[in-house]
Amino acid sequence: MRSLTVFCLAVVLTFVSTSPVSAEGAVTLENVIAPSANIKDEPLAKKFSLEKAVHFLDSASINWQKKRKCFTCHTNYAFLYARPAVSSDTKSHATVRAFAEQLVTERWEKQGPRWDAEVVATAAALAFNDAATTGKLNAVTKTALDRMWTLQRKDGGFDWLKCNWPPMESDDHYGVTLAAIAVGSAPANYEQSKEGQVGLAKMSKYFKANPAPTAHHEAMLLWANSTLKSPVAKQDKQAAIKQLLGLQKADGGWGLATLGGDHWKRDDGKKQDLEISDGYGTGFVIFTLRQAGVDADNPQIQKGIAWLKSNQRESGRWFTRSLKKDGKHFISHAGTAFAIMAIQSCEDI
Repeated sequence: MRSLTVFCLAVVLTFVSTSPVSAEGAVTLENVIAPSANIKDEPLAKKFSLEKAVHFLDSASINWQKKRKCFTCHTNYAFLYARPAVSSDTKSHATVRAFAEQLVTERWEKQGPRWDAEVVATAAALAFNDAATTGKLNAVTKTALDRMWTLQRKDGGFDWLKCNWPPMESDDHYGVTLAAIAVGSAPANYEQSKEGQVGLAKMSKYFKANPAPTAHHEAMLLWANSTLKSPVAKQDKQAAIKQLLGLQKADGGWGLATLGGDHWKRDDGKKQDLEISDGYGTGFVIFTLRQAGVDADNPQIQKGIAWLKSNQRESGRWFTRSLKKDGKHFISHAGTAFAIMAIQSCEDI
């Protein structure tokens, strides 16, 4: 219980802002400058810049690694998903990827994982990253996947972190879906391996007994099912797509809070803002819809892309309000990652 409490407290610590973000030069552990705080009042960028978006993502991830020396869903795990969408041939990518591999080969071997969730999240990020870069299943990724199965419960789930930091550290359903994404993303036809088949069979039982409680959970299932040859959960794909498209706001964006409705309760006594669009909601929905096969030239997708390109902030990020409490809003980092992935998923039109 003490380690879980420390984790929940650790993720709310703020970055120290020392100077403005620059889009010039490679970001390294030696020269990284912490991004400024994630605030809703940061001015909008005068024009969209993919370069600034990537620089923000690089800076946030490398700084987190340097200062925190750990991985977290909203920052450096998200980085491993998003960075290859632009380029993986960078010092920043090499640094974060090496740190993730070191977690598996050194930290886990000597001290063990901090939490079961760390194993699943690492396996998923590495598997997705393998597919997006070399297209080959890395031996370290295979090690992480193998360890993941030793933690799977009989009901198909995993003991997940429940710090009330939705959508990631909130309930077991997210963790099981992430594990399914890991299996489906892993190269070398990993899904058809004995381990993959046994694990997916258990996951299917879990999803049958635990329906998706929110639109965000439905979108995660849509993403997971799109990676697998045989869907891990029974889902009416077109109904899920229609539901997500129906949540688009008049300005063209989507809001993360809207994807959860009344399911996610805040700790600060304030109400979730169900009216505004934000970077995470818009980027996540567009990305998952594209994974599900929705055309990039779909008018609603294009309206969403237009929202992203006109709502980037001066720092390069997209702001997303925390669903737990007002303060650090680190979910903006994951929102920036999904915004980049969404935009790049439509780049061919």
